[in-house]
Amino acid sequence: MNKKQGYVYVWPFYTRVIHWLIALTFTFAFILSLYENLLNLHVAVGITFGVMLVYRIIWGFIGPKYATFNTFKLSLPQLKKYFKDKIETRYREIPAGHNPASSWYTLIVLGCGSIIAITGSLIYGIQEGNGYLGFLNNNYYMYSNILLDIHIYLSYTLLIWVIIHISGVFVEQFYHKTNMAFAMITGYKKTKGEDSNPGTYKSGLTYIFLILSAFTFFVATDGRHNPFVVNKFEEFHYETDMPLYNKECGTCHKPYPPFMLPNSSWDRIQKGLKNHFGEEISPTHKKEDNKILLNDQTVIFNYLRRYSADKSTREISVKVMESLNGARGRKSITKIQIWKDIHSKIPPHIFKSKKVKRKANCFACHKNFEKGIIEDIDIYIPK
Repeated sequence: MNKKQGYVYVWPFYTRVIHWLIALTFTFAFILSLYENLLNLHVAVGITFGVMLVYRIIWGFIGPKYATFNTFKLSLPQLKKYFKDKIETRYREIPAGHNPASSWYTLIVLGCGSIIAITGSLIYGIQEGNGYLGFLNNNYYMYSNILLDIHIYLSYTLLIWVIIHISGVFVEQFYHKTNMAFAMITGYKKTKGEDSNPGTYKSGLTYIFLILSAFTFFVATDGRHNPFVVNKFEEFHYETDMPLYNKECGTCHKPYPPFMLPNSSWDRIQKGLKNHFGEEISPTHKKEDNKILLNDQTVIFNYLRRYSADKSTREISVKVMESLNGARGRKSITKIQIWKDIHSKIPPHIFKSKKVKRKANCFACHKNFEKGIIEDIDIYIPK
């Protein structure tokens, strides 16, 4: 028996929780994707989005009345008739469960959303070398751009469908007067039918997934040291790993990570030490100020070539190599096109500020840069 006269209890609390969590996590993940330094938060929300999609798919098989896939109206004649009636009849009776349009929309959300969540996880592992899938970075980096295109294209596609869906709800609410906008808030639809009852064990399943999604979100927002986000690449510690590089080069400036430049660039720098960015550093057989012993020079540059961009699958290294596209290596990272593209939106005065001083001072904006950590969450641009 209906609890509310003239209305049917269609969407139990647990169904509404799924609906709003999917909607909110997708929305926030999309917004966060626009801010590069919030990548880890984007990933955390994206993981929660994926967990809730899994739950909604399970709910589609074992959920309460009106929520299961076998109640969906998916035939094209039904869809055509739905829109025909919608246009011809302003005041009409609506079905208690999903109508043909919302049936198809739900499948679009689950299909596109699942691919978005999967490609996002793969990108995070393959391109960034982060999380559980970071081990894929070495062998599958060449597919990261394809995965990124799919991820972005489907995200915008789903966003368009969300806008269409919301527009349809408003049409129902204000033109057809079906009170549709409140159905996913109160659970009641203005129609005829039997009330839905989720059952005790189904309610328990909801709590399990809510706890799981909350756990994955808070763990993933840790940002550095847990399996969801940990980076596969080891940190550089020049004081112990390569004290010669740290001493000879670190005297004048902080040591730059070798993977920032290709071998061709390190070759040019070695050959051009007589004019090393305005300073003369002459090789010699005996130790003198502003000079590097020839043997030490060889050791240092062999080390830099060993970990150069040519031999790294770090995101910046691959992008540097793609940007050069076989061209002769530049002596400075700031002269490479990819650096210019990434920093194009930063106002010129930032590079001249007291905290930055020059474009090559990567250490000013990238926390832990000297350790070879170039994570989006570490980006801080001084004002």
